[in-house]
Amino acid sequence: MPWILLFAAIATEIVATVALKASDGMSKLWPSVTVVIGYVASFALLAKALKDLEVGVAYAIWSAVGTAAVAVLGIWLFGESASLAKAFWIGVIVVGVIGLQVSSASASH
Repeated sequence: MPWILLFAAIATEIVATVALKASDGMSKLWPSVTVVIGYVASFALLAKALKDLEVGVAYAIWSAVGTAAVAVLGIWLFGESASLAKAFWIGVIVVGVIGLQVSSASASH
């Protein structure tokens, strides 16, 4: 269950961050409302997940997966720049998250 909460926290953080871009500096009502609700939900879900997960691993996964997903969505939704270097570093983030999860799982056994 804590992993489901963590991934729900990640999803709501991603929605909130994309809405932040769409809010045009918090000047558009509905994207701004989505930002506030999304971040509140994300932190509440993350707090629940942290009852059973290590804070270092959970936060690293939350922030890294959110960062990588928002970078990809920025390219796809907002036409932000895409390059081989950017793709490489997004891949490094993903590999780092996998490494954290594997090392955390093996340390707990």
